[in-house]
Amino acid sequence: MAIKILALNGPNLDRLGKREPSVYGSQTLADIERQLSELAARLGVELECRQSNHEGFLIDWIGAAQDDGFAGVLINPGAYTHTSWALHDCIKGAGIPVVEVHISNPAARESFRHQSCVAPACIGTVAGFGVQSYALALQALATRLKA
Repeated sequence: MAIKILALNGPNLDRLGKREPSVYGSQTLADIERQLSELAARLGVELECRQSNHEGFLIDWIGAAQDDGFAGVLINPGAYTHTSWALHDCIKGAGIPVVEVHISNPAARESFRHQSCVAPACIGTVAGFGVQSYALALQALATRLKA
């Protein structure tokens, strides 16, 4: 049975490629998902990608992930990173490992981005490597899950 990983993206990440390309680059979310799916195949894991601008959907998906057969989750919570204790609680109770991902380095940006509500509930964070952050996070999570 293949290891299944859920990749979640939060608010405004559907605007990648158009929104602040100087910060987030020119690749679209579809580009990133395609690259991740190719990497997942090479790593021998299954990947399902979802995006929502609504916090409740992200919480529902994380809460149901283990029951739906997922062994781990990658999440770029977008701005919910800095505001959502509800996501923190959901991740903490998910029963499976979750990795936080960011294209930019929040710690090097505006001061309101320096605190992550979700990081303490995650097994790790990959940030600041552009869209490559997703690939690094997927490789790390897949390795962890196979161990």
